[in-house]
Amino acid sequence: MTVRTAWLLPNGQTREDTRLAPVGTYAPESEMRTRDGVLPGGNPFAATGAGAMDLQIGAGRAVVQGTDAQGAYPAANDAPVTLTFADGGAQFGRIDTVALRVYDQLFDVNGQNLARIEIIRGPETAPPLTAPAMPSACLRLWDVTVPAGASAGVGGINWSAALADRRRFTVAPGGIIPRGWGLSFDGAYDGQYRDNGGVLERWSATARAWQTYRAPVEVTGWIEPALAAGYTNNGNAQGNLRYRRIILAGTPHMQWRGGVSWSTSGSPPNSAQPLAAALTADYCPARHTSVSMAAGGVPMKCDFQTTGAVRFITNTNVTTWAGFGGILYPLDA
Repeated sequence: MTVRTAWLLPNGQTREDTRLAPVGTYAPESEMRTRDGVLPGGNPFAATGAGAMDLQIGAGRAVVQGTDAQGAYPAANDAPVTLTFADGGAQFGRIDTVALRVYDQLFDVNGQNLARIEIIRGPETAPPLTAPAMPSACLRLWDVTVPAGASAGVGGINWSAALADRRRFTVAPGGIIPRGWGLSFDGAYDGQYRDNGGVLERWSATARAWQTYRAPVEVTGWIEPALAAGYTNNGNAQGNLRYRRIILAGTPHMQWRGGVSWSTSGSPPNSAQPLAAALTADYCPARHTSVSMAAGGVPMKCDFQTTGAVRFITNTNVTTWAGFGGILYPLDA
């Protein structure tokens, strides 16, 4: 027997059982229940076709939840296990489930204290086929579609098409639950996290929903630069010109607000450069960046250069102001 368990055998567990079984605290589902599942790391309980009707299940560790009174059983499969499926039915196919099952004679009628990987046979019915229900203290790992008439003598099971991954994962409280089968579950506590296909989600107990996590925005304070001769602040009543560095999703950005004005319509002074000095290195884009802006009632562009220079790309119809409100661009390459 390759499946080892902790806190099951009445005469105690071996030292190897204790070292291999994942003894510890894992993600809760309620006050007294543990989210059962496979422990991430490598490819636990991998399924590989080993013959026409034979399937091999690899090593892995898991936690199997029984009833509330039973609690959760830590288990480890330390060597490959080969399972043989019964032939397909004469008329209809079926779905069998490969499961990690714990038998505990204190809570069931089987008279055994052991854990094993076994096949739970599904019903043979007309399509759509349904997987069998799981008994208590049983963790679903794989579903296998067994076609009608399948047998070793006629080619057996097409493993590439028959296998459906039903492994779900569990971690310790505070850990991020990896993506696995069965994502339609509620979180157990406010602030629990899970990975949903590369998207980090946080459980909101108030909303009773998983919500996409967005990293906190990191910003510097607003800086009000000195203007070049001929420019004044509060152009078009938009407030003084200001900028700040802001981190969005890990990427540094530059954000601007306010407006400037000048006296001669169609002719911004200082070669259309509104700042008295170039921006410092931390506020310069890694690539030359051109951004659209409102100016004197017509569209215009502004160049933000890698040297820190800021320059209007003028429109001949521009009047006497330019607005920086809404300008936001990345600083990285």
